[in-house]
Amino acid sequence: MPRDPDNNMASLIQRVARQACLTFRGGGRAGPRPKGFPENLSKLQSLLSQVRAEDLNIAPRLAATSPPPKSPPVTYMHIHESPGFSLGVFLLKSGARIPLHDHPGMHGMLKVLYGTVRISCLDVLDGDREGRPQPREPRAPPPEQAFEPPLRPQERQALRAGVLRSRAEYTAASGPCVLTPQQDNLHQIDAVDGPAAFLDILAPPYDPDEGRDCHYYRVLEAAARPQGAPADPQGSSGSLPRDVWLLETPQAEDFWCEGEPYPGPKVSP
Repeated sequence: MPRDPDNNMASLIQRVARQACLTFRGGGRAGPRPKGFPENLSKLQSLLSQVRAEDLNIAPRLAATSPPPKSPPVTYMHIHESPGFSLGVFLLKSGARIPLHDHPGMHGMLKVLYGTVRISCLDVLDGDREGRPQPREPRAPPPEQAFEPPLRPQERQALRAGVLRSRAEYTAASGPCVLTPQQDNLHQIDAVDGPAAFLDILAPPYDPDEGRDCHYYRVLEAAARPQGAPADPQGSSGSLPRDVWLLETPQAEDFWCEGEPYPGPKVSP
């Protein structure tokens, strides 16, 4: 039945897009927020919490016993994009990972539709690509031998101080995971125990011409370990938050993303 975008018969994803348009009017960039921004962001989170896979006509996928060779580990369903925000769905195969990456000057909101994802949230502490001041005194890079394998001199010079803030698992029953330009801006997303999908909002969208390109990172830790203990490059153990070092890297060769059609209700905010 046709939906009237001006009343409560509008699809849920239409209402999400309309609220995102209101929340991120003005482009969604870091800096002074529009009047009522916290209230509008809260309303958007509330709407996102209600979204389920069936609202988008997406059926949960089962782990393939023999996936096609060279098929992408991650696919993307484009729903809508404007200067203020982008809206779409990422679908991860079982065991797939979206490597640690940043969102320069951007807000982000992630709502799991099916499956389970583990989200690791980090921040760069030695300033950022928006030119904001350092939030605390800079740390001196440790010597090359503090890492295993030891860093090359040029890698040591490229190290950036960071903090691993949190790591948590999200399901369709969880509320949205939210990132801001100032906190939790770096994310790594892993599919846990099977395929997973999540609705994704980025505000504003990536745009290299505007300084919003995607950069990938590797986590390094220089904490003292007992002799013979294995390195923990992904920071999978220990208390959080904790200090880490970040090294920008090229996109991993085993990660790429391709598009597929979006089957759900149309969006026109």
